[in-house]
Amino acid sequence: MTSTIIAILLLVTFGGFIYYILKGGNLMIGFFVMAILWSVIGLVPFNTAIQKVFAEPALKYGPTIIYIVFGSWFGRVLVDSGIAPAISQETNKVGKKRPLLAAILVILVTAFIFVSAYGVGSVIAIGVILLPIMLSVGMPRDIALSAFSLAIGAPMYINVVLFNQIKAFFPKAEYGGKYLVFGCIAAAIQLIAVVIFLIWNRKKINPSQAEANLRAIGAENNDAAEVKSVPKLAFVIPIIPVLMNMLFKWDAIPALTLSTLLAIFITGNAKSYKKFVSFLDSSIKQAIGDIAGLIMFLMSLIMFSGAASINAVRFKPLFEAILPSNHLILALALGVLAPLALFRGPLHVWGAGAATAAVLSGTGLFNDAFLLPLLYVPTLMAVSTDITQSWNVWGLDYMKVQSKDFLKHGIPIMWVVSIINELLVFYFFG
Repeated sequence: MTSTIIAILLLVTFGGFIYYILKGGNLMIGFFVMAILWSVIGLVPFNTAIQKVFAEPALKYGPTIIYIVFGSWFGRVLVDSGIAPAISQETNKVGKKRPLLAAILVILVTAFIFVSAYGVGSVIAIGVILLPIMLSVGMPRDIALSAFSLAIGAPMYINVVLFNQIKAFFPKAEYGGKYLVFGCIAAAIQLIAVVIFLIWNRKKINPSQAEANLRAIGAENNDAAEVKSVPKLAFVIPIIPVLMNMLFKWDAIPALTLSTLLAIFITGNAKSYKKFVSFLDSSIKQAIGDIAGLIMFLMSLIMFSGAASINAVRFKPLFEAILPSNHLILALALGVLAPLALFRGPLHVWGAGAATAAVLSGTGLFNDAFLLPLLYVPTLMAVSTDITQSWNVWGLDYMKVQSKDFLKHGIPIMWVVSIINELLVFYFFG
């Protein structure tokens, strides 16, 4: 009886947490308060809570923080060295002659860059270059922003920084081998969907509106000459970390370090020792600044995950009763229910879905290799098209696009993509 009452109280606080998120509450504070509440409601002994909820989860998350730091640094170097802007600017050469092709190239370049780059800082730095290119060929602002955001979300399946964030819930899952094959195919499916979206809306491309759209975002004087010139060899740098893992099984840290150093040397930012040190210092400081808030948010999230894991046993009978044991049915169900990840809902692991992930993992009903991509798919639906995602918020403001238009374009596309990719999850891991 006591266990039932506790389970009900945990669910009530979980419902309150979802409401708090939907009202725009601070996630870092919310997760920290939830960690305390679930420890108290779950009758976790004080010393156990101190050790298992607030100490050990944070300490064990240290290696993941290192991955995030190196990934953020690499992303910052791609931008500051001129590699990312140069790759972006190359797409403008086909511009006004073939506007649809130019738009498709922009989303492919976006996806290519964010295979390894990560963070709102990198998105803004690339967005202020690529989005005006799409507008300059006559693409409407809402369609351009939706395509851009969906193109960022696609490569997140294989982005090592984001993967290591979700791995906190599923520590036995591995980045490499079968997962990378799945990730590449899932990313390709999302990109194909974006290309189809652009082709479907090709008749809305109107070059006569280009100047007005550029003026609306304050980019009418965007000057391509401001982009640094870099050797064409540098264009392969963004894909090197993934290649080093696929070909030589390198861990992300040495792969990102090698790629970062290559980017610095190839672009001439190490012509002198003084210049090298200066570039190194500025890029590292900026990279750490970019993720400072993210790290503290993840610390509070992992503490809540610790509390949820301890209480997972209380939900196990419920999950056993309502969850299908058949992997195919479960995968298909999460594909159909993927929109529940929106607005930091119960299928978004960096929202209310943190409890879903932690409890599911804690029950032991399914292995981590299956659970990680299972919950990653709806989470990436939210990353791609949710208006609570930091860079999407920036994009809406920068492009002067209404939230309803952004959601109207993104949700149907990502819903279909999510169902297809959940079937892929079953095929590879079920």
